[in-house]
Amino acid sequence: MLLLGVTLSVASALIFALTSVLPGNVGRIMLGPFASQHAVDVLNLQLGANLPLWDRYLHWLGGIARGDWGHSLVYGAPVLPLVLDRLGHSLVLATAGLALLLPSAIASGVYAALHEGGAFDRVVSVVSLSFGAIPEFVTGVLLIVIFGIALHWLPIQALPPSGADLLSWLRHLLMPAIALALTLFSYVFRMARGGMIEALAADYTRTAVLKGLPPRQVLWRHVLRNALLPTITVAGAQIGWMVGGLVVVETLFRYPGIGSLTYSAATNKDVPLLVGCSLMITLVFALANFLADLLHALLDPRVRHAIIYPA
Repeated sequence: MLLLGVTLSVASALIFALTSVLPGNVGRIMLGPFASQHAVDVLNLQLGANLPLWDRYLHWLGGIARGDWGHSLVYGAPVLPLVLDRLGHSLVLATAGLALLLPSAIASGVYAALHEGGAFDRVVSVVSLSFGAIPEFVTGVLLIVIFGIALHWLPIQALPPSGADLLSWLRHLLMPAIALALTLFSYVFRMARGGMIEALAADYTRTAVLKGLPPRQVLWRHVLRNALLPTITVAGAQIGWMVGGLVVVETLFRYPGIGSLTYSAATNKDVPLLVGCSLMITLVFALANFLADLLHALLDPRVRHAIIYPA
């Protein structure tokens, strides 16, 4: 928990510094070369651009703590509600992607490890590496062309119309979720496969076999529990990436998530909104990794003992 607080503090300082030390007049950069000098001066006054950097940071940090994240210059609305609304959409899409990714990648990794060197292992390893090397933009375009335009099986736009039922939501989210799952499948698959191979060769597995335990019991009680621990940590990192790194997928499928909002804020030079999006994405990354480490400690007594009784 202490490390989480330190991470967020350092990240907030870096985000603020990177957006505050822009060369030139901040108000002029945000409003453009044709804005009046009066409008530029008013904006600089609103942003506190004339104050020392340390004073601006403390004022901004106090606003963050109070829930005042500033106002978007493009949308003319408070930043925090905008960011939270888009974050909710991104969490829905990330959940759909994880629902496809984790069961398929982990099951494939476990089966490939149990049949190491076999046809399934070789084929899935090559195919997953191929998809992992293809950017999600290319994968998304191929999905749109095949399933959206040629076959007309799935809608191209990821966001369903207002009032849509659950089935309609799932149909609209399926293609972007597949694009995400294909991009990350190789990483999770290799982690699950490598963990299984290592656990199958471990001393505790050989001991369980020599004790005469049934193969199914050895697999479920001794192998899987230890083999999948690294995969849990990896899955936590992927949650953070799926929420904050969806700019390409959200833009391609016209999905109003926090990734597309960050891109819009950057292209429109909406500094308050850009800072708010960056801070929220950092928070999601940090919390996802913290929860993954916490779950790892709960499942692994060795990690739990090391936390309680550090050397």
